[in-house]
Order: sequence, then C-alpha cells, then structure tokens
Amino acid sequence: MSLAIVHSRAQVGVEAPCVTVEAHLANGLPSLTLVGLPETAVKESKDRVRSAILTSGFDFPARRITLNLAPADLPKDGGRFDLSIALGILAASGQIPADILDGIECLGELALSGALRPVQGVLPAALAAREAGRALLVPRANAEEASLASGLTVYAAEHLLEVAAHFSGQTPIPAYQAQGLLRQVLPYPDLADVQGQLSAKRGLLIAAAGAHNLLFSGPPGTGKTLLASRLPGLLPPLEEQEALEVAAIQSVASQSPLEHWPQRPFRQPHHSASGPALVGGGSRPQPGEITLAHQGVLFLDELPEFDRKVLEVLREPLESGHIVIARARDRVRFPARFQLVAAMNPCPCGYLGDPGGRCRCTPDQIQRYRGKLSGPLLDRIDLHLTVAREATSLNATPASSENSATVAAEVARARRIQQARQGCANAFLDLTGLRSHCALSAEDQRWLERACERLALSLRAAHRILKVARTLADLESSAAIGRQHLAEALQYRPGSQAG
Repeated sequence: MSLAIVHSRAQVGVEAPCVTVEAHLANGLPSLTLVGLPETAVKESKDRVRSAILTSGFDFPARRITLNLAPADLPKDGGRFDLSIALGILAASGQIPADILDGIECLGELALSGALRPVQGVLPAALAAREAGRALLVPRANAEEASLASGLTVYAAEHLLEVAAHFSGQTPIPAYQAQGLLRQVLPYPDLADVQGQLSAKRGLLIAAAGAHNLLFSGPPGTGKTLLASRLPGLLPPLEEQEALEVAAIQSVASQSPLEHWPQRPFRQPHHSASGPALVGGGSRPQPGEITLAHQGVLFLDELPEFDRKVLEVLREPLESGHIVIARARDRVRFPARFQLVAAMNPCPCGYLGDPGGRCRCTPDQIQRYRGKLSGPLLDRIDLHLTVAREATSLNATPASSENSATVAAEVARARRIQQARQGCANAFLDLTGLRSHCALSAEDQRWLERACERLALSLRAAHRILKVARTLADLESSAAIGRQHLAEALQYRPGSQAG
C-alpha cells in the first residue's frame, strides 16, 4: 500500500488538537517532502526519521515520499511527530501493516539510533486521546504521566524496533500498568510560626475559606510575606479534576515528565517580571505565572514596585478565570483561576505613620507610589488588611489554636458548605449565584446600600462585600447573612467604616 495514515497530537497551549500524519509513496526520483505548516524542529524530523529507520534495520524507500500533517493551517512544532512519521513511512512501504494504525495515537521523538525520547505535553494529549476513544503509544518515560488519564489504554516503548514488532504482531506490547504517581505531600510552612497578628490571621482564614483575593499593607518586617506563604497550607487538597488541570499545565510547561501528583501551586514572581512573564506569551505561546498558579496562589510581594502596565493585565483574568493570548496566526486560551495575595508598604520607605516619625517621604512621592495601583485593580481585591507593628518577643510561645491544621479544618468545613450549596467557592459566584445565595433581609439591604453610598463604593465592591459576608456566615455555619457579617466584611474595604 502506498498510502498510510497515523494519528498524533499537536500542542496548542494546554490543548492537544488531533493531527493526522499522511504518508504517500509515488514513483519518481527519491525525495522527501514535508507539508502541513511544520516549524523548524518538525522539518528536521525527516533527517532523524531516515537515520532511525536505517539504523533499526528497515529499508528507507528510494521513492518520492510526501508527508502531510493535517490540518494544514495548524502550526506544528517540536519532535513529537517523529514516531508517527516513521510509522507512516514503514506502513506505506509495506514493512508493517497499515490497518492496525487506525485505533491508536502515537507521540515520541526519535534518536538517530531509533530510541524513543520523551516529549512535553503528554497529559493533554492523553486526555484528548481518551475522549477520541483511541489508545496512546508513548515513550516509556512518558507512560506514567499518560496513565493519569484513567480509562485510557497506554502502550510504552523504548525503541522503534519494539513499536514495529508490536504492529507486525511479532511481539505485542502489553498495555502499560501504571505504578501510580507519588502523592508527594511537601509540608507547608505552619501558621503557628507567625507571632501575634490576630486580625491578619483572621483575614487569612476568611481568604482561604472563600478563595478571596487579599492585600496586606504595613511597614517592613511585620510578617506580610510570612503570612502569605502560610495560605497554601490552609487550602483544601486538590480534587482529582483540579489536580489533572494543574498537572496538564505542568506537563506543557515542564521540560521533564511528571513524577508526582501536584500540590496547590504557590507562585511568587519578582517585581521586575514583565507582562508576558505574568500572562504568558512568545511566538509559541507558553503559560505565564498566572496560569502556573491555576487552582493555587499567586503572591505579588512589593506590589507597587511592579510596573503599572504589568499589574493591569491581571484585571481580566481575576474576573474571568482564563487568559486569551492573541497572535497573528492563532489564539491560545490558558486557564488562570488563581487566588491573588499581595503585599505592599504604606509608602516608598515603608514607615508612614510610624510613631517614631521615621518616614521622610513627601506627599508627592507617596502619591506616585500608590498611584501605580489603579482603582479597578484594587476593586477586585476582596480583603484589604493592615498589618501593624507589634511588640517584639523573641521567645513567644505559639497558641495551639493558631496552627495550620486547626485553621485548615475550619476552612475545609466552610468549603464543604459552599460546594454543597453552589458547587464553587464564594469568590467565584456569578450574579445569579449572588441573588440566590447572598440574599439579605430588606433592612440589612438598605443598611448596606447606605453604607456603600457613604463610602463611595462601586457596585462591584458591594458584590464582593456580599461574597465575603457569605464566607463569614459559612464559617459560623449560618444559613443566612446577618448584620454582623456585613459589618465585618465592610471593615475589609479600604477606608471603610461600618456604622
């Protein structure tokens, strides 16, 4: 047979669209033509494939070979199509049967010796192959990662000879039996390490219970970074679907195959990071920090030190939970459902309001410093907390009720209530959910409306106050939002005074 078709998968963001590799042999002068919008690495695959076929003891057809990677308008890059191209040439030249290739998808880069090398982004391809109802053939180093897609038949091989022997029926490869990725649980820093700061710890509890965005403000050395680093230890463990989403992102971004189940991410980019570093980008779009923080925490220390244009790119993902990167040829969509935690000083030197009068910043300097944070961005942060300086005690004994395990139990109980009621954390409620689950009595509604008017709060800010109040009620296992919940939620808005 002079035509063979092999199925494979490309990588576009965290998605894996199907690519059909068509190999056709015709009479004429020996040549090899590769079409279908291949990038440089794919164009070079024909040399790798030729050497791999010859060193494995097969014949490389001395005919006119045309290879088509369909669809033609989808850019293809990387060495992930090497194995599919080699199998297509072998099947088209009659060296292996072509009919058995229909029910399987192949991924893998070929060495010149014919050995299979691992590739990036195997987990998204495995999930897509499972949806298509096909098996997946991958290098052995990627087999454990591919097996995370439960219900998928995975075949693992180390050499082109093994694959050819499998398809020719001489030595079938048994379905890969997953050993199970390790659930490596690294200990998070404990909340008990933070001395005092009861109001900040209360805010951290509320943020964890409702997945609310949080901003710490205070002078240097008061524990803002220390508090933020304790938040991942208060959050519930990832559920299976969430873990698969995080693992798929890591599969695309990492240069090596996954070795253990992921934990909730905690990303802490430096304030010199650019916009593309945060949201993702490049000629071949790669995930940025907000996508790497998906289902986890994005911590921005020294928030006003970030470039204002960089901070503004956070506004849309904070609302939508995803980011779309548009390029001339395509658009790539990355998930970005993260919890923002930020920290800042009250002024450039950090000592504004210090009783000792240490601050020497002029009003203009303070205004420029705070002016880097736009109103729309601050409006999207639910909890604004001031972390004040407290008395120094080098040998303070932490209270047993303030450790991470105790607080995490409260958070888990509140999250279970939210999942049973609405299927998501309170911070992610839409307008319909707000009306259904954050209803107030007529008197409390009028009280909140007057408070918002007096404090000049936007409608978005009022909605976020309702979400925080709903979380406060859940922490008390209260079915209805009370006046005390609204009053406390108002205290977390900048400059608010409940009355």
